[in-house]
Amino acid sequence: MADDARQVYFLSNGTAITAETLGLSLLAQFPGHQFQTRTIPFVDTFDKASTVRDEIDQCMADSGQLPIVICTMGDADLMKIISQSKALVIDPFGDFLPRLEKALAAEHHQPGQSHRIINPSVYESRIDAIDYAMLHDDGGRTRTYPEADIILIGVSRSGKTPSCLYLALQFGLKAANYPITEEDMEGDALPAPIRAHRDRLYGLTTDLNRLVNMRQARRPNSRYSSIDQCRYELKAVEDMFLRHDIAYINTAQMSVEEIAAHIIRDTGLHRIELQ
Repeated sequence: MADDARQVYFLSNGTAITAETLGLSLLAQFPGHQFQTRTIPFVDTFDKASTVRDEIDQCMADSGQLPIVICTMGDADLMKIISQSKALVIDPFGDFLPRLEKALAAEHHQPGQSHRIINPSVYESRIDAIDYAMLHDDGGRTRTYPEADIILIGVSRSGKTPSCLYLALQFGLKAANYPITEEDMEGDALPAPIRAHRDRLYGLTTDLNRLVNMRQARRPNSRYSSIDQCRYELKAVEDMFLRHDIAYINTAQMSVEEIAAHIIRDTGLHRIELQ
């Protein structure tokens, strides 16, 4: 661990997904700081909680810095053990659930229910969406494009594949992607495989330098990764988006989460909820 990096623990008696997701979002608000993170799921016994508490205290002794603990235990007895550590302990459940209970006049759910499957058919639909994204990556199986909720298009290395997988995993959407090649750029019409699906198309583009760097990592010193080729393809594909009135975004400074959020906002698609 870097000398100036502060240790952060994400703890839970379940998967720790909630603690990690919330914690990373909070840490992102402090870009000037360095953090070393450790996720510890299934801290579900007194012995495990005591072991983790001792590790946190040892971290404090070794580094001289106050560790940060973001903990979604959902169990008061286990939480009490963690709270005895020499750390800044943040407990979202303990802070917010009592207030929600009061406002809703209802008791909160049991520990571990935030990730349980209530509707198996919806869960299966999400698995189907992930399978669809993988089978329809990079122009695969275009004959089943009518089943797609959305088809992402753009030049190679503009972020189509990770965006499709994220839309499938987090939103349950069947997302295909089709790469716009140099051959597709020669005419004014949309490529034949996507022409009939104009209403489901969404474009991704990126900055020239980022595209060159990404392609250089994949195929160094090739025509594919040259500045002239990248510049030509970006200009041609953006002209295509404008010519056919296809909504698009520049992904150069965006995380995959931000890309997905923009797509959902612009298209009006909705998340398939598991609960």
